[in-house]
Amino acid sequence: MSGATADDPGGRDGLAAATRPGSGDAAVAVTSLFREHHLELVRLALVMVGDLATAEDVVQDAFERLHRGWRGLRQPSSGLAYVRSSVLNGCRSVHRRAAVARKHAPALAGPAASVPDAASVTDDRGEMAAALRLLPRRQREVLVLRYYLDLDVAAIAGTLRISPSAVRSTNTRGLAALAKALGEE
Repeated sequence: MSGATADDPGGRDGLAAATRPGSGDAAVAVTSLFREHHLELVRLALVMVGDLATAEDVVQDAFERLHRGWRGLRQPSSGLAYVRSSVLNGCRSVHRRAAVARKHAPALAGPAASVPDAASVTDDRGEMAAALRLLPRRQREVLVLRYYLDLDVAAIAGTLRISPSAVRSTNTRGLAALAKALGEE
């Protein structure tokens, strides 16, 4: 049942075959990762940036970087961890660019509150999402990876390149801050 089809050129074992030493077929491996994890990565980015189009762009850029850098991976089996970290880095870049744009935006014609932007529209989607966005970046990342993607402490530590104890303490502080923001002390 692992034969190739028109929809799955590598068959079910496409990723395994592409990750064997010497095969070098980055396209098959990245395509397999894309098919299996694209939706969950878009959801992750959406929670982090609050805009579907931006989230899709971040994920697409991450997969492009993975494809270009496939030969540089020490372990091809770590492709998912690489692309997940790349998505989080892309989300951080989106936030940095938005902060710089807000800082340098001219105050032309009246208050900006009169025109709803994507961030304010997203804030209306739910109290939890709004409270989550108010958390510091690292706490937000740990909570999203833990409770939205259901990753364990070791996977989060590997994704964020921090120690497992840092993940646990950041998770605890993030949950406390979230409870306080939601008035559930």
